[in-house]
Amino acid sequence: MSQRILITDAKIENNELHLSANIETDLAGVVPTGQMLVDSDQLSFVYIVDQEDGYRYVTIPEDTWSVIQDGLRAGLETFLTYKDGKIKLYRFQSEMEYLIENITGNSNYGEEMVAKVEQVFAAPSA
Repeated sequence: MSQRILITDAKIENNELHLSANIETDLAGVVPTGQMLVDSDQLSFVYIVDQEDGYRYVTIPEDTWSVIQDGLRAGLETFLTYKDGKIKLYRFQSEMEYLIENITGNSNYGEEMVAKVEQVFAAPSA
C-alpha cells in the first residue's frame, strides 16, 4: 500500500523552496520520480517518490500553495525536508507549471480545485 507524506509547511530559505514533511522517519532511501498528480478531492498536488517498498505520495495541500507560487516565480529548486535532511524534488517546477496550466479553466478537475488554483497560481505577478 502506498503511504502519504503530508507537507505541513512550505518556506523559502537560502534561495530554496523547502517543503516540510510531517514524518519523523528517515527518508534517505527515497528517490524522487519527477512526476506529479492532482488530488482534486483533497485540493492537493501530489509529488511521487519511490522507496524500496513502493511508491509514496508527497501530498501538497492548498494552505502551502502561496509560498510555492513565490518559489515558482523565483525559479527556486524545491526540496522535501524532514528531521534529518532534505531531498531535491527534481522537475517540481516544470510539473507544477504543467498541472497549473491544465487545471486552469478545466472543469474536469472540479470547480473548487479550478477556483483555488486560479486564485493562487493564475494571479498576475506583483
